[in-house]
Amino acid sequence: MGKTALTIEIARHYGIPVVNADSRQIFRELSIGTAAPTEEEMQGVRHYFVGTLSITDYYNASMYEQDVLALLPQLPCPYLLSGGSMMYVDAVCNGIDDIPTIRDDIRSMMKQRLADEGLQALTEELRRLDPEHWAIVDRKNPRRVVHALEICHQTGCTYTSFRTRQQRERPFSIVKVGLNRQRDELYERINRRVDLMMSQGMLAEAETLYPQRHLNALNTVGYKELFDYIDGRWTLEEAVERIKGNTRRYARKQLTWLKRDPEIRWFSPDQKDDILRYIDNATYTHVI
Repeated sequence: MGKTALTIEIARHYGIPVVNADSRQIFRELSIGTAAPTEEEMQGVRHYFVGTLSITDYYNASMYEQDVLALLPQLPCPYLLSGGSMMYVDAVCNGIDDIPTIRDDIRSMMKQRLADEGLQALTEELRRLDPEHWAIVDRKNPRRVVHALEICHQTGCTYTSFRTRQQRERPFSIVKVGLNRQRDELYERINRRVDLMMSQGMLAEAETLYPQRHLNALNTVGYKELFDYIDGRWTLEEAVERIKGNTRRYARKQLTWLKRDPEIRWFSPDQKDDILRYIDNATYTHVI
């Protein structure tokens, strides 16, 4: 059993909907490449934040936090959040810093500067303007470097000044369940899932999205590699192997991040009965 199937079974057991915390499954155009649950897989279980936005819509973790907190009082308890994206899960559980939304003119200006000046020049500017964040940011990731500079230019303050990392109080208790498998089994399932997505038409999906490849929503494992295939950089076989390898790396990164949280109780996805007993014996109004 995989995460999607297990999540649906837990939701059906409690008679509750699923709140999705995958930052890419929220975009309706990315259904195949993000392995978003299909109507058949959802089996009548109401899902929120699946296919509700277009890739042209601006959305971030702060907006997700606000939307989820507004939704939860309308849902039956326990609430079931399933995902996904580390920042989205953290936003709901702990809150996210009040980082301003970037104005369109600032975003356009920095995008043009990245194209004209290159990442190294912008990284050096970040070192001058915000040396504290420069010391910890992934300096090979243009999106993170540019975003920090956008904050500096728009507000006149450092990005660091907005990162208080203070946990916010929530009107619910949280039970955190983590899912993991033996590494060899996990990697084999990832490889099979990529092959399945390709057989379901992921290349055609990527070809349709190719003209919009500059959008942030498409800076995503699976699409990036297929865009490089379309550009002639790799063969299709090479692109598929890179998707598998990059997905495995992301899974490792995700697990490393999650395992720093001592509140997570770990299970195999096949231990449904044990997971249900654990939830039933806990004091909660919200299940992650």
